[in-house]
Amino acid sequence: MIRPTFAAAIAMACLAAHPAMAADGPTPEALIEDALRAAPPNIRDSATVSDMAGNILREGSGDYTCFPAPEGIAGPMCMDGEWLNWMQAWMHGEPFTASRVGISYMMAGDSPDGGASNTDPAAAQPTADNDWVVEGPHLMVIVPDPATLEGLPTTLDTDGAYVMWSGTPYAHIMIPVDVRPEQRTIPTD
Repeated sequence: MIRPTFAAAIAMACLAAHPAMAADGPTPEALIEDALRAAPPNIRDSATVSDMAGNILREGSGDYTCFPAPEGIAGPMCMDGEWLNWMQAWMHGEPFTASRVGISYMMAGDSPDGGASNTDPAAAQPTADNDWVVEGPHLMVIVPDPATLEGLPTTLDTDGAYVMWSGTPYAHIMIPVDVRPEQRTIPTD
């Protein structure tokens, strides 16, 4: 069963935005253009582009798959194969251990009203206690041995990289590569 996670929300929104699902939705070309905003220049030409439901929008020849993301959910992302395995486990709430180092790019950053909890992989909305983060352009790294993440900062109150979802099977290094946007106002209720 898929948990009602941030990733599931992305998947449902992508399904709704896919031209085959919504007559007035974005064209495949617009979805491809949006997805490729996540990629660094050297990956854009060779990346496969897919929606979160697995519909291939553009076949690629490289090692990365890029996904468009509807506004208000998250930014677009490009993932290598290890990150695709991570995403599958995360979306289904299954255990995950990387078999190798994995790299994912979000060079467009999160949408201003998007973001994610820095502490709770299942959080779908910001709350007063889930350390919600809206990140600018960044890349993410997963590693096979979570012990190698020990000693790295675990909050965005740092001037560099930090670990998101520390202590969970989905822990990964967030590496900002540009200015972090203003953070969302978090409800106090």
